[in-house]
Amino acid sequence: MSGAAARLYEEDFVRWTEAQAAALREAGAQATNLPLDWENLAEEIDSLGRAPRRELRSRLAVIIEHLIKLEASLAADPRRGSTGTVGRERSEIEILLDDNPSLSREVAGMVALGTPRVIRHMTQTLSRHGEATPDVIGKIATANYTEDQVLGDWFPGDAPQRAPSPTHP
Repeated sequence: MSGAAARLYEEDFVRWTEAQAAALREAGAQATNLPLDWENLAEEIDSLGRAPRRELRSRLAVIIEHLIKLEASLAADPRRGSTGTVGRERSEIEILLDDNPSLSREVAGMVALGTPRVIRHMTQTLSRHGEATPDVIGKIATANYTEDQVLGDWFPGDAPQRAPSPTHP
């Protein structure tokens, strides 16, 4: 493996898989006589890079679900469990993004696309269990979080996050 490829492997696994899959496809297109299944090799390398993306999407959904529970739940007991879950998932995402920095640019889109799915799932679950009061459903239906709220230190009930004010000398 070249020095640049080895560095990329260490710095951003997802980008490395994308680069390696492209290189395999290019090598396969040149019709070398090596007995390799170039396209399927490239596809397998691509799939390795999709795993961290799926993990990120899943962890974001868990955080969104628990933020909604903290906002909408009428029960007091689940609060500690939800805040603990959010904290653990945020820590795991931080590690995941440290290993795959290129995924950082996808977080906002994943939050935007994932929130309606979580809302739909929670609404169905609460309805099946007879816990879907109009007030709770209304809170769930209007849930909307930013990337900073999902990944930062914010919890429902905290003061709204404001942009830092410029300092004047």
